[in-house]
Amino acid sequence: MITLTLRSIVRRLGLFAVFVSLCCNPSLFAADVTGHWRVLRHTDDGNTLETFLDLKQEGSKLTGTVLVSWGDLQISDGQVDDNKISFTADVFRYDGDIAGDRMNLTQHDPNIGAISVSAMRMPAHAVPSPARLPVPPLHVVPNNGLASTPPMGWNSWNFFHDKIDDSTVRQIADAMVTRGMRDVGYAYVNVDDTWQGSRDANGRIHPNKKFPDMKALVDYVHAKGLKIGIYSSPGPKTCGGYEGSYGHEEQDARTFAEWGIDYVKYDWCSAFRIYHDSEMRAVYQKMGDALRESGRPMVYSLCQYGKEDVWKWGKLVGGNLWRTTNDIEDNALSMFRNAEAEVDLAPWAEPGHWNDPDMLETGNGSMSADEYRAHMTFWSILAAPLIAGNDLRNMTQETRAILTNSEVIAIDQDALGKQGRRMRKNGNVEVWTRPLVEGAVALAIFNLGVTDTPVTVSWQDLGISNVKNVRDLWAQRDLPDAGIQYSGTVKGHGAQLVRLETRR
Repeated sequence: MITLTLRSIVRRLGLFAVFVSLCCNPSLFAADVTGHWRVLRHTDDGNTLETFLDLKQEGSKLTGTVLVSWGDLQISDGQVDDNKISFTADVFRYDGDIAGDRMNLTQHDPNIGAISVSAMRMPAHAVPSPARLPVPPLHVVPNNGLASTPPMGWNSWNFFHDKIDDSTVRQIADAMVTRGMRDVGYAYVNVDDTWQGSRDANGRIHPNKKFPDMKALVDYVHAKGLKIGIYSSPGPKTCGGYEGSYGHEEQDARTFAEWGIDYVKYDWCSAFRIYHDSEMRAVYQKMGDALRESGRPMVYSLCQYGKEDVWKWGKLVGGNLWRTTNDIEDNALSMFRNAEAEVDLAPWAEPGHWNDPDMLETGNGSMSADEYRAHMTFWSILAAPLIAGNDLRNMTQETRAILTNSEVIAIDQDALGKQGRRMRKNGNVEVWTRPLVEGAVALAIFNLGVTDTPVTVSWQDLGISNVKNVRDLWAQRDLPDAGIQYSGTVKGHGAQLVRLETRR
């Protein structure tokens, strides 16, 4: 017979309570994912792309950072429940299972859909980067003589993202011809990110299996009377995680020249992990020199989101155009925001050198026809590059009419090369003017509000005299009653664009 003291009974009951608690609360056995993880994605084009996670778990709550090639994204709504994990980072949502030092995740990407990725625990926090190469001393890269008017063409990213391949690019080139875009000035067919494969033993970049013969593709586009562009980064990786030009600038420029490339878009992504923003000019100068030394004329497009007042030094590194904003989105708020970012930048636009508020979203489906006309109007008054970003093969007649309005395009392509300026802002209504050749003036009226608004604009109030003819460029008709002023209603999120001819 065993005799239990009160203390021993309490002790035994306490241990039993702990045992019951553990058995009935499996979440206490859930994996602790605190630490550093390498995430791998195997793509259909034969690449293996990597990103990194820096995670901290406190109970079921998860915080931390997703480190991608274009930035560090803070985690929100992070949860760990037994062997399940979920979290949000910027526009991405992740969920999946944990098994020890591995995770199987689904990354939900608004651009390319659901992607299966795997993650492995790392011993230390680090985004692997090659050794830092020194930046060159600053100098002025001579002008390449290209882009005397803002470049016009098409780019794959806005609509296709990573779903771009040789066959699609050929079809787009065909559509630029058959849909009349080439005939009104659209010249460049630009392949954005995700064309890259790996480098061979000599360091030469090769396209991935979506682009089996880049030279043959270039020849096809050229045979259509068009030009072709390509994309890279001054960092080791592009925004999409593909091979960048870091340490291979001269070699890549020669390769592009050998293929017959006519246009290079150069995106800052991942360079920020090696260089400071203050070193941008020197970093972009390196590719500017390389393109010039390649022996082939190539338009040089700087994509670094308006950082470091790029408009003040873009042409000094050989740039023909430079992004002044973050990426555009297919909505009116984003479109107007990117346009408004150029209010004070007119002094830096001139033939051969242009401010770039990003590509056109016209025809991608999330804006109205009035908003797309306002989009085209703003880009034309700003002397911005007209780089379409829709599926040209399947665009509606309305989209085609907007993109191919030759009278609106003529404003954008005016040989004087002066960017428009905002002359008046009254609530949601803005009035912009742009000087044109032979003393003509382009005048645009924008309604940034959602309500249709009556507007009257006097030529005298804008300092414009001797007006002899006024033409509505969207309606493509003269306005004989507009000798001294314009009066009309501007639709919500809409625009009017007129051309004033003056007596000289």
